[in-house]
Amino acid sequence: MSAPLSGRRAQAARNDGLIVEAAREVFVADPTAPIAAVAERAGVGISALYRRYPSKEDLLRKLCADGLALYTAIVEKAVDAITSGGDPWEVFATFMRDVVAADTHSITNALAGTFTPSPELYEMSARAGKLNDELLARTHRAGVIRADLEIGDLGALFGQLASVGVGDPARVADLRQRYLTIILDGLRVPPVTTDLPSHAPTLEERAGQWTPRS
Repeated sequence: MSAPLSGRRAQAARNDGLIVEAAREVFVADPTAPIAAVAERAGVGISALYRRYPSKEDLLRKLCADGLALYTAIVEKAVDAITSGGDPWEVFATFMRDVVAADTHSITNALAGTFTPSPELYEMSARAGKLNDELLARTHRAGVIRADLEIGDLGALFGQLASVGVGDPARVADLRQRYLTIILDGLRVPPVTTDLPSHAPTLEERAGQWTPRS
């Protein structure tokens, strides 16, 4: 068991968590926002932020690294499950649902092309890609998903689902799972029709998208 952090180090760790959480919220909403907006959202001084992240690009790379690490853990869990004899369709569907619930692709949608990735990020991406290939190949061999589904399709589908943003966070999560259910039914072999979770956006919810953000 690791030794407890000293008071100063514990505070620094808490600040780092606050900064990263605030940065995700700020930059998903507006990738062009200044780094000062992150410090304000996190409730920390700008000097505390700069001590940990000397530039906005450093902070953006941290967000993407965290997202990639989470995605990799999810797909690795799926590969392990199917290797251990898990039902191929259930493993694949759970993988899709876990990725959407983790919301890793909101960062991708918001930050792609806004900073220069580090070599470490490219290495992490390559590892995730190999695991993607393995999961899809095993699922294809089991004959439970349509044969023409490609790896590039998964990223596009996740990106589309991450763009759903009607209502509060809980409502958004419900809607994303609703639309994922439709997608999964379309991918499954043989085709099925599953009862959809939640309900479609109301007219009021759709109109609310046009309300200016404060």
